[in-house]
Amino acid sequence: MLKEFKEFAMKGNLVDIAVGFVMGAAFKQVVTSFTGGIVSPLIGMIFQADLKKLKYIMKEGTLNDAGEKVGEVALLYGDFITSIIDFIIVAFVMFMIIRGINATKKKEAPKPEAPKGPTQEELLAQIRDLLAKQK
Repeated sequence: MLKEFKEFAMKGNLVDIAVGFVMGAAFKQVVTSFTGGIVSPLIGMIFQADLKKLKYIMKEGTLNDAGEKVGEVALLYGDFITSIIDFIIVAFVMFMIIRGINATKKKEAPKPEAPKGPTQEELLAQIRDLLAKQK
């Protein structure tokens, strides 16, 4: 069983998928850092607020004995917008990578056409001639 698992795990496709997954996770971290460190502050400068901290408070919280706000209910739309920007960047880069890969692939040569047989009319004429000979 262990030998079969080793053969399965070391197949080329599975290893390729694992490498792609690890690289994708690392790329996602780079994009998140780019969005959080560069894009969000630039957008925040425009709106005079930190993009990730934008929220709509639905219910005010209260301060507890330690001075922490508890019981606040808020929609964190700034964090959501940041995640959408992350997704758009990752999707665009993946689109460009796939487009580049497709451009480098060799164009498939058109398959040669199968030899054409007799047309339906020719077959019917042959049948007619054979039937005429049998009479």
